[in-house]
Amino acid sequence: MTTAKKKAVVLLSGGLDSATVMAQALDEGYEVYAVSFRYGQRHAIELDCAVEQALKGAKEHKIVEIDLSSFGGSALTTPIEIPKHEHIDELTEEIPITYVPARNTVFLSYALAWAEVLEAFDVFIGVNALDYSGYPDCRPEFITAFEAMANLATVAGVQGNKLSIHAPLINLTKAEIIQRGLALGVDYAKTTSCYDPAPDGRSCGHCDSCLLRLKGFKDAGVQDPRAYTED
Repeated sequence: MTTAKKKAVVLLSGGLDSATVMAQALDEGYEVYAVSFRYGQRHAIELDCAVEQALKGAKEHKIVEIDLSSFGGSALTTPIEIPKHEHIDELTEEIPITYVPARNTVFLSYALAWAEVLEAFDVFIGVNALDYSGYPDCRPEFITAFEAMANLATVAGVQGNKLSIHAPLINLTKAEIIQRGLALGVDYAKTTSCYDPAPDGRSCGHCDSCLLRLKGFKDAGVQDPRAYTED
């Protein structure tokens, strides 16, 4: 008798971290239902990458349309200039203007709704609290609080079927994430981290996210396969 696989909803942005998380969920034996968002972001290259990653094993992939740009407040959803730096040491501890207000709260809420419909009790998200830009919705405290809320706000939760929010990368460095992903067969050429890519999809190499990504690959002793404008 064949035992049905457990289902998991995986937030899949098209970035390095989310691709690694999806690969880990697959490796742990989950049947993956990937969800991505067209949320009013300035570029769509990340969604192209999400589609590529979903083809690596997701049972289903949804791209959900929402419009966080109608609220503004972020350089990723409005014509505010993306901060650029020459070196990673120039990054500060201040929360940058690239933070999208409540984005992970909104995304996880959508993932939770789909999980209820699927009768899935596991949601995976690729947040990281070490080599990251300081976003408040990437911290362990946020994940713990959201999981508690999910178990109060859903039929599954109140009926005793515990919902788990998995953030397996949250305490890893970017280099450790890359090493884990490579061991799981992730093709990082088909991921993007850039906040301000060129029209052809090449990464700028100077935004916060590019600098953190490049440092991660350097620390991991591996060449980043993504194309950059200065290559």
